[in-house]
Amino acid sequence: MKKVISIALLTGFISMNFMPVLAVENNNTSTAAPKQFKSMVKKNKKTKNSDEYKFAYVNMNWWDNFNDDLLNSYIEKAVLNNYDLKMASINVEEYYQNVKNQFAKELPSATVGGAPAFLKMPGKTSTEMSFAVPAMVSYEADIFLKNRDKTKAVKKLYEGSKLDERAAYISIASAVGTTYLNIIKLDKTIELQEQIVNSRQSIYDLMLIRNKEGLTSTADTIKANKALVQGQTDLIELKKQRKKLLHQFCVLLGESPENAHSIERTSLDNLNYQLAVPSQIPSEIITQRPDYVRAELMVEKAGIDVRVAKKEFLPSINILGLALFNAGDIGSVFTTKNMLMGLAGGIMAPLFTGGSLTANLRLKKATYERVLQDYYKTNLVAIQEVNDALVAAKLDKDKMAQTMKQAELEKSDYKYNEHKYNEGTISKLDLIQYHENLLTIDKLVAQQKVECMVDAIGLYKATGSKPYDYVN
Repeated sequence: MKKVISIALLTGFISMNFMPVLAVENNNTSTAAPKQFKSMVKKNKKTKNSDEYKFAYVNMNWWDNFNDDLLNSYIEKAVLNNYDLKMASINVEEYYQNVKNQFAKELPSATVGGAPAFLKMPGKTSTEMSFAVPAMVSYEADIFLKNRDKTKAVKKLYEGSKLDERAAYISIASAVGTTYLNIIKLDKTIELQEQIVNSRQSIYDLMLIRNKEGLTSTADTIKANKALVQGQTDLIELKKQRKKLLHQFCVLLGESPENAHSIERTSLDNLNYQLAVPSQIPSEIITQRPDYVRAELMVEKAGIDVRVAKKEFLPSINILGLALFNAGDIGSVFTTKNMLMGLAGGIMAPLFTGGSLTANLRLKKATYERVLQDYYKTNLVAIQEVNDALVAAKLDKDKMAQTMKQAELEKSDYKYNEHKYNEGTISKLDLIQYHENLLTIDKLVAQQKVECMVDAIGLYKATGSKPYDYVN
């Protein structure tokens, strides 16, 4: 009778899993370096709760070329507080847990449970007390290494997520630097535009006086007024752009846009930028870009997926071990006479799946071809972006040199006309107009100076944040 009861209980427990679960609250919200398998630790050693690898992503030494402590502090703040970067780091952790989840499928699984029961058998008037402790162990013998390949494929996705994380850090650092420089440019441009508005106001006031005296036509006076209004409109537009950039800058730093008024920055005149543009960059530089390396990983992952799809046609071998301890009193449960054990193995092969396995294999092969084409495209786009950034840096530098010559000529022209005004050969109105010409060229100089620095950031981003101090 006990054997019948034991078999009945064991059959019931086969369809049930009892596993101890421990819920642990984790109050540590820091974005530590993601955990890795031993094979990965050698490649990228990271200490727990350390943010050093994040600063390595953005190559903080490169930003020292701007000689601006404020800019460096903002880059550091963005690295630690930007929400896009936090999500990128969390995404890495998600992929890491996926790897652990898949790796667990390579290992045996064991479940254990326990249940007291009251039993009344047919023809009996009394009930019996029974204590049962079932245990089950199952394992899929991975002789064809199908599960091992699946783990490798998920691992590639995990490694790709780390490259996505690195790309996100480079992108945000570039955005912080570019936005900061554009804010500085607008500070200088607004300063010069305010002087232009003051000059146009003076011109208009003089025009009004001359018009009343009959020395200037009404048409010229209206033209001067239109120029003044246009200058004031341009000034408002510049202030609007600066305010919006300050709001964007705060979000990049992980702060509220309400803090825009507290953003400190240096002036464009005090910004000492020291970084020579390389004459050439070898095409091999693209191999250190995160998007290029990730594209390679995805090709490898797609190849593994094809191999797994082929192995789906092979049989699977499963091993199952069962044990049941059953006794009428709890004290004698774990005894050999009350133990029922079984060990079984089976092999299952797909016979008819409606063509799903074949379709899956063709799907994985098509995916591999698509990913391979994406890799080729990534290669070409990476070369293009490096070349574009290098060309922009070179030609904008040449354009800046020409603009500086033009500014020097404009300055000389203004001094010459200032001398003529002091001698009384030209009017004050003419001198103010020459001064506005000088302010306009100064605005162009400020714009192109920042363009050259933004080009350097573009080259920094295109080369994957790595130094590019090649032979000039």
